[in-house]
Amino acid sequence: MKTFQPKAKDIKRQWHLIDIKGAVLGRTASKISTLLMGKNKVNYAPHMDMGDYVVVVNAKDVRVTGKKESQKVYYRHSGYPGGFKEIAFSKLKKKHPEKIIELAVKRMLPTNRLKDKRMSRLKVFADSNNPYKDKFKNPSTK
Repeated sequence: MKTFQPKAKDIKRQWHLIDIKGAVLGRTASKISTLLMGKNKVNYAPHMDMGDYVVVVNAKDVRVTGKKESQKVYYRHSGYPGGFKEIAFSKLKKKHPEKIIELAVKRMLPTNRLKDKRMSRLKVFADSNNPYKDKFKNPSTK
């Protein structure tokens, strides 16, 4: 018996629509990262990029638990002296709610050469309008 090794031509990518309205950030981000990696598939191989496309809508309505709404802070550094920046969760939610989802998912993916490709398949929108509506199968039209 041989171990099955999937080929690049065997990869079938699907589209998933996730409405994050009222959902908890961390729990939803972990589900999204699983879909992007392809771990939900039967023929998953960790060395291959087998994930699906994920479209997230209503990012402005994401929810966090506890006091994170007022206490959570995002940090970054430009690499230059004095380049340390910070922004509060509540301010980022008003200004760029898509960025919150992207950062949460990006930090849950493994840091390797596949990370950028996986992140390129994540599409996040602040409201329910998105240009990918034709990609999803409508169960009532079958």
